[in-house]
Amino acid sequence: MISWLIGFLALGAFAGFFAGLLGVGGGGVMVPVLAVMFAALGFPEAHLMHLALGTSMAAIVFTSVSSLRAHHRHGAVLWPVVKAIAPGIVVGTLAGAQLATWMPTRALAIFFAVFMSYVALQMIANVKPKPARQLPGAAGMFGVGAGIGGFSALVAIGGGSLSVPFMTWCNIKMHQAIGTSSAIGFPIAVAGTVGYLWSGLHATRAGMLPEYSFGFIYLPALAALVVASVFAAPLGARLAHKLPVATLKKIFAAVILLLVANMLRKLLA
Repeated sequence: MISWLIGFLALGAFAGFFAGLLGVGGGGVMVPVLAVMFAALGFPEAHLMHLALGTSMAAIVFTSVSSLRAHHRHGAVLWPVVKAIAPGIVVGTLAGAQLATWMPTRALAIFFAVFMSYVALQMIANVKPKPARQLPGAAGMFGVGAGIGGFSALVAIGGGSLSVPFMTWCNIKMHQAIGTSSAIGFPIAVAGTVGYLWSGLHATRAGMLPEYSFGFIYLPALAALVVASVFAAPLGARLAHKLPVATLKKIFAAVILLLVANMLRKLLA
């Protein structure tokens, strides 16, 4: 078990470093690696992706707090936007976590692979939407929030790959869109964690999950991921202005594509 904990720590450090460096969530890296590691540990095949998604989402709760505080200190969070979109975010994320429960591991793996490949290719191409409209009304913000929350729960991300382009499209300045997205990531992570915990309790009670699982959250992996990412994220943030971020962003996207391909190879074999 010690060697696996070291692996979880290394994964947390890698995800945390790039989260601090590029301002991206770690779910795109953590989920495919956790799925492969859980398979190697002999965890039940039927719940490999559920455990990977739930554990990753729980880890994002902690990393999102530090990101939110940093952006708030710089005045980059538009709290009225957060307040308007949060109800839809919570409802959509909880619904997405419940939907994931009914999807088999292979279907979840394919959905995750398709979505994250799209995100990675967008990062490589550096596609940025052009401002074209203003923010919608209350009903529109609820619907957009529900959509962002639902997709985020199904792939265990903080929602930045969806919320930042949306806000940029709605004439919000890029640094404010990123800062506001970091704040939106917190309710996504909390609601997603609650959703995966709740939906996995029946499997825990039935003895269908490995020891030390709490719902669809594997606690030893969560602890290691959090400890490592909390230490690594500030390092990435400090180096953000010293390293070629644009190039590293493309490398990070390429890493996601490789990890997703390896996950599919393992889980669909």
